[in-house]
Amino acid sequence: MKKNILITLFAAAVLSSCGEYNKLLKSTDYEYKYEAAKNYFAKGQYTRSATLLNELITILKGTDKAEESLYMLGMSYYNQGDYQTAAQTFTTYYNTYPRGTFAELARFHAGKALYLDTLDPRLDQTSTYQAIQQLQSFMEYFPNSSKSKEAQDMIFALQDKLVEKELYAAQLYYNLGTYLGNNYLSCVITAQNALKDYPYSDYREQLSILVLRAKYEMAVNSVLDKKMDRYRDTVDEYYAFKNEFPESKYLKEAEKIYQASQKVIKD
Repeated sequence: MKKNILITLFAAAVLSSCGEYNKLLKSTDYEYKYEAAKNYFAKGQYTRSATLLNELITILKGTDKAEESLYMLGMSYYNQGDYQTAAQTFTTYYNTYPRGTFAELARFHAGKALYLDTLDPRLDQTSTYQAIQQLQSFMEYFPNSSKSKEAQDMIFALQDKLVEKELYAAQLYYNLGTYLGNNYLSCVITAQNALKDYPYSDYREQLSILVLRAKYEMAVNSVLDKKMDRYRDTVDEYYAFKNEFPESKYLKEAEKIYQASQKVIKD
C-alpha cells in the first residue's frame, strides 16, 4: 500500500513536464504507468490518460487493475468527445465484466455516448437507433438506477428525432404534390405511420395537419369517380383533427379545408 502511495505521489510530481511524459511513454514500469494514467485522468488530461491506458489494457488483463483501467479508458474517450470509441469501449467493458463494479455506469454511458453522437434528423439515423437500443438495454438491466429518468428522457428525445425525420419526409412528399405521381398519398402514409409508431410525439399536431392537407389535395386533384369519397374522407379527417387539437394554431386552416370540402359535397 505504501509503495502504491509513493508511486502515485511521484507520478503527480513529475507529470507536469512534457519531457517526462515522453519518457513515461517509453517506460516499462507498468505499475507506474497505471498510476500516471489515473493521475492524468483525475486532472482532466484525457488524451494522455487514454494513450497510456490503451497500452496497459492488454498488459493488465487478469489483474485487479484491469477492470478499472478499461472503464477509465472509456471515460477518457467520452470526456474527449470521441463518443463512438467511448461507446465501443463501454460495450467491451460490460461484455467482459457483466457484473463488474462499473457495469451500470458502462451501460449508461454507452447509450449516452451514442445519444450525444446522433446526427441531424435530415441525415442518416443509424446511430439514433443504436442509442435507443443501448439505453433501453440499460433500463432493462438496471430498472431502479438513479440514472433511469435521464435515460428515459434521452430515449424520448431520440424518438422525437426519428419522428422529425419522418415529418421532413412527409413534408417533402406534400411539396412534390402530383410531380411524377401521387406524392400526396405518400405524404399521408408516411405521416400516419409516424403517428402510429410514435403516438406521444411532440410532432403529432404537425403530422396530423399534414395528413389533412394532403387528403384535401388528393380530393382536389382526384379523378371524378373518386373525388366525392376523397372529399368525405377529408371531412372525416377534419373532425378527427379538431377533436384532438381543439386549440390548434392550424385550426383556421383546417376550417377552410372543411368548408371547401363541404361545399363540393353539397353541390
